[in-house]
Amino acid sequence: MRDTRHRLPHLHLPRHPHLSAALAALAALLLALLTPATSAHAAPTGFRVENGRLLEASGNDFVMRGVNHAHTWYADRLDALDHIKAKGANTVRVVLSSGDRWTRNDTADVANVVAQCKRNRLICVLEVHDTTGYGEQSGAVTLSRAADYWIEVRDALFGQEDHVVVNIGNEPYGNTDHTRWTADTKAAIQRLRAAGFDHTLMVDAPNWGQDWAFTMRDNAASVFAADPDANTVFSIHMYGVFDTAAEVSDYLGRFVAAKLPVVVGEFGHDHSDGNPDEDAVLSVTRQLGIGYLGWSWSGNGGGVEYLDMVENFDPDRMTSWGRRLFDGPDGIAATSEEAAVYRSGPGGDTTAPTAPGAPVASAVTSSSVALSWGAATDAVGVTGYDVVRVAGGQETVVASAAGTTATVTGLAADTSYTFAVRARDAAGNRSARSATVTVTTAPGPAAGSCAVGYRVTGEWPGGFQAEVVVRNTGSAAVDGWTLRWTFPAGQRITSLWGGTATQSGAEVSVAAAPYTATIPPSGSVSLGFTGTRSAAGADPTAFSLNGAECSAA
Repeated sequence: MRDTRHRLPHLHLPRHPHLSAALAALAALLLALLTPATSAHAAPTGFRVENGRLLEASGNDFVMRGVNHAHTWYADRLDALDHIKAKGANTVRVVLSSGDRWTRNDTADVANVVAQCKRNRLICVLEVHDTTGYGEQSGAVTLSRAADYWIEVRDALFGQEDHVVVNIGNEPYGNTDHTRWTADTKAAIQRLRAAGFDHTLMVDAPNWGQDWAFTMRDNAASVFAADPDANTVFSIHMYGVFDTAAEVSDYLGRFVAAKLPVVVGEFGHDHSDGNPDEDAVLSVTRQLGIGYLGWSWSGNGGGVEYLDMVENFDPDRMTSWGRRLFDGPDGIAATSEEAAVYRSGPGGDTTAPTAPGAPVASAVTSSSVALSWGAATDAVGVTGYDVVRVAGGQETVVASAAGTTATVTGLAADTSYTFAVRARDAAGNRSARSATVTVTTAPGPAAGSCAVGYRVTGEWPGGFQAEVVVRNTGSAAVDGWTLRWTFPAGQRITSLWGGTATQSGAEVSVAAAPYTATIPPSGSVSLGFTGTRSAAGADPTAFSLNGAECSAA
């Protein structure tokens, strides 16, 4: 950096002591007047870090509640931002590419992403994915190269400091040479500051983002101190390394105790490297007031398709992971608060939409019901709807939709349910509840009209694989089903095919996939899954299909 301090000319002072003292005092005064005052860091123009917290320019404490969207691989699916906002998120982390491993997202594209985030009243966390696993992953690039990219596209970012956080590089370093993370991260931060970036910067941990060696945790203070703007947030990715509540709590708690800002930049309900404790992530982040960004909206491949929150980018086809993250305890719907930058200033929208029309039920089966309703109206625009189950004076969100139809699944057979609908607008205003509709699901198959076979097909230390065969022994086809059972000994499903699994403690519920939903008379469908268990355990023996007990096959 260029030295900008003012320099005084040499003064030839006479030897008279009083005059010398006076001139010296004058020189000192001139030096004080000519030397600019300095501060510890630059004044922020948007988001800023203060006392370990992420604040907006207004001083509002901002807690990220959102998801990741794989834009660089699905550049034609920016409508996902509308749907993500409609589900209640206040932030979206957008995957970009520097062009080193995937198609480059140029300045114009980045500007459009930012514009779409702002249109949907979402805070935009932008990350470069090409750094993923550097040192171990073939083709991965350095944080220095990521800094090059940000400088190349800075015209799309300058002036957006109150709407954009720059996540320098995704998971920079695998497990090889990960100790270089500290110096490389400091250098990248300082390069961006020297290039004029006043944004809050976010830095991912090494070890594929999971910091199992604690390189980021133990060096975070020195990295934060190396930022001349003191405006850096640390991002930990929580997958298989964080499979217990104790590990989640200890890691995040250390940052909070040190007054260092941290977010969970990625996490899931399952992973190939182990079974993360997503309930603990959600609970601990709420308790500590820490942000989180789940992975990911849709489009996963390579064996981790179970991390999709919606199927094929369809907001009306939420997966069990999507329902858990958005609508479960400590989830986005319950804890997200829209950024103050979208709620303040002239023209802020504080008017809720009108109530939607009463829902109408159709296509009622033993485990699902289709609902449709009249559209709500809003001064700015309705962005989505929440279908709620009403029971005992309480509401539970059971489905969300961008349009005026939704299908509620996972219902019990021959059971009465009451549903209503609420509308949401872009400002997060929620309408009054619609009139209700009461639906009784169809009876399930009679006792004895289903049979289930269960067998373990493979075992390894701490894990196993099993097959479940569901047979229709009745005379009528089964059209749509939910299979339930209870594990007898601390077992947990990590990945299932042939349906969508939901597990609460030992209780397991599996909803049919589209291709297994129909079971003809005398026909059968097969499911398979992998799971974890601490020791060899007994197999489940009691199964029910749509609420009816099944015999053993």
